[in-house]
Amino acid sequence: QRGFQVYKEVCSACHSMNLVAFRSLADLGYSEAQIKAFAAEYTIHDGPNDAGDMFDRPGKPSDHFPAPFPNEEAAAAANGGAAPPDMSLLAKARGVERGFPRFIFDIFTQYAQGGPDYIHSLLTGYDEKPPEGMVIPEGTHFNPFFMSGVSLKMPKPISDGQVTYDDGSPQTVDQYARDVSAFLMWAAEPHLEDRKKTGFRVMVFLLLFGALVYMTKRKVWADVAH
Repeated sequence: QRGFQVYKEVCSACHSMNLVAFRSLADLGYSEAQIKAFAAEYTIHDGPNDAGDMFDRPGKPSDHFPAPFPNEEAAAAANGGAAPPDMSLLAKARGVERGFPRFIFDIFTQYAQGGPDYIHSLLTGYDEKPPEGMVIPEGTHFNPFFMSGVSLKMPKPISDGQVTYDDGSPQTVDQYARDVSAFLMWAAEPHLEDRKKTGFRVMVFLLLFGALVYMTKRKVWADVAH
């Protein structure tokens, strides 16, 4: 919920979440009334109506988060020529594969936090100074964790104390980054935990079944001459 608050108050000004419906917030513990209130804060361009006209209306729980810009060209024009990416699947799209030998352990632990780890590092990496002699393109901002270059168009998006938490959590960039990264991982794969639990149960079942099959084979062929 803290991550959703950070997205709503900071990230949603530039980044869309076109694939996430308001009603999905129920998975985060929000009540139906709260979800209706969240949705109603947004204006949805809908239609056509019976007269064939488009119209604006308050959002409903079944609606998806609307984009802050009417199209990608408008988004790019408002952000120095680079359209902010949609955040619906950002945590999975920015997943960074870990090298040897960690990727071997990841097979068994089902480590899936590469995307959130990258997002957290990016959000907290703006205070780093570029190495001496490095040329930073004009109009961009150095970030050593940016995977696509030495700098990016997006300036530092958040500062300490910018978002007020009601639960007493630290109001620091590090905490904001952790929370919004967790929220974006949920948005990208809301059933991740259930999938992992099911996969673990299946693996335990297959191991036990394999052991039973092996013991049955030994029992059946025990008295057969080889």
